[in-house]
Amino acid sequence: MAPFADILFTTNELRNQKFQEEKIMSQSQQGKTALITGSYGGLGTQFVNIHASNGGDLILVGRSSDKLEAQKNEVTKKYNVTAHTIAIDLSKPEAAQTIYDTCKNNGWTVDYLINNAGFGGQGEFIERSMEQDMSMIAVNIETPTRLAKLFLPDFVKRGHGKLLNVSSTAAVMPGPLQAVYYATKAYVTSWSEALWRETRDTGVTVTVLMPGAMQTGFISSGNLGSTQLFANAVKPDSVAKAGYEGMLEGKLDVTAGLTATQKPFMAMAPMLPKKMLMDNVYKMQEQGSRRK
Repeated sequence: MAPFADILFTTNELRNQKFQEEKIMSQSQQGKTALITGSYGGLGTQFVNIHASNGGDLILVGRSSDKLEAQKNEVTKKYNVTAHTIAIDLSKPEAAQTIYDTCKNNGWTVDYLINNAGFGGQGEFIERSMEQDMSMIAVNIETPTRLAKLFLPDFVKRGHGKLLNVSSTAAVMPGPLQAVYYATKAYVTSWSEALWRETRDTGVTVTVLMPGAMQTGFISSGNLGSTQLFANAVKPDSVAKAGYEGMLEGKLDVTAGLTATQKPFMAMAPMLPKKMLMDNVYKMQEQGSRRK
């Protein structure tokens, strides 16, 4: 049994950590505008609500103008903040430039850029269509990179600004049956961490969020509902909270949303023989594996 002093110290540390987290989340974001891609998806909605509930203004970005307008009306009425919308297909190469130009032309200053939009898709690489996987690369890699290329210089010039890139725990391993998706998230994580170092002395911060499996539209859009990988998917609210807090603190990376069984697997993943690791990932992502 641990000495009483050690237990007391640990308890006090946990209380202090919780206090600091609550203090960060209670800080007013009035006058801070967050541009959030994929704003009306499961995780995106949570980011929107967190930022707006702290008084922050919003630029909502997604494909459906109807969903964006509905979200805008809801958050402005509920939180009394300003919200703008940009309806655009993020798989198009001109998407990032259009978003940036729209902000510039309207005088909208972006303080926080949250690259949240992304999607996956289950299946053998040779069986998935060229369009499916190239669109995934465009949304998950190309457009976030272009947006950062455009907005980060403005952040650095002003001496402040925050970039949050949503990656995945998939970034740390190969992903058979989601080969391209896992590879896109490996890029996002590596790129984000490099940017964190490059911007370290500029007043700008770059944070990468690596969630586990979540209960969002990602499951249905990626045809992953019957896979073991998503059998214990978590709700996105706690993941968004952890990512948003991490962004405000300027953390390098944030891992969130892991279940009790996933945590030891993630800790052991880098040490497992690669072939064994890929066999495990393959089995978890097979259709029907949730029932096995």
